[in-house]
Amino acid sequence: MGELYCSGKRIPLDKDGFITDPDLWDEEVAKAIAQEHGIAHLSAKQREIITFMRAYYAKFHNFPILNYVCKHVHQKGKCVYDQFENPEVAWKIAGLPKFDGVHFVKLDGEHFSMEDYC
Repeated sequence: MGELYCSGKRIPLDKDGFITDPDLWDEEVAKAIAQEHGIAHLSAKQREIITFMRAYYAKFHNFPILNYVCKHVHQKGKCVYDQFENPEVAWKIAGLPKFDGVHFVKLDGEHFSMEDYC
C-alpha cells in the first residue's frame, strides 16, 4: 500500500495505486494522481470524463461502459482512450476504488478492454 501526499493530506493508496477511501478525493488529489501518470494538466474534456465517472459510480457502484461515458459527456466515440490512453488511469484519477475481479488489458497495442480475473 502506498500513499499520496497532497495539499497537506495523506491519501492512502492500494498496491495498484487506487485510492482506498474515495471520500478523500478532491480536485487537488485528481491533479496529483494525474501528474503521477504523466498528465501535467487535466483538460476540460478530461475533467468532464472524471466527473461523469464519479457520478456514475456514486449511483450504480459500478464501472460505466466506456462508450456510454463518451455519449453522456458529448465527446467522440473513444474519448476515454483518447484523453487518458488507459481507462484504468481515468478511474484512478477519478478517485474511485479498484474493482475486484476486473482489470484492463491492452488488446492490440492501442485499445484496452475490461477483463474478468480470479
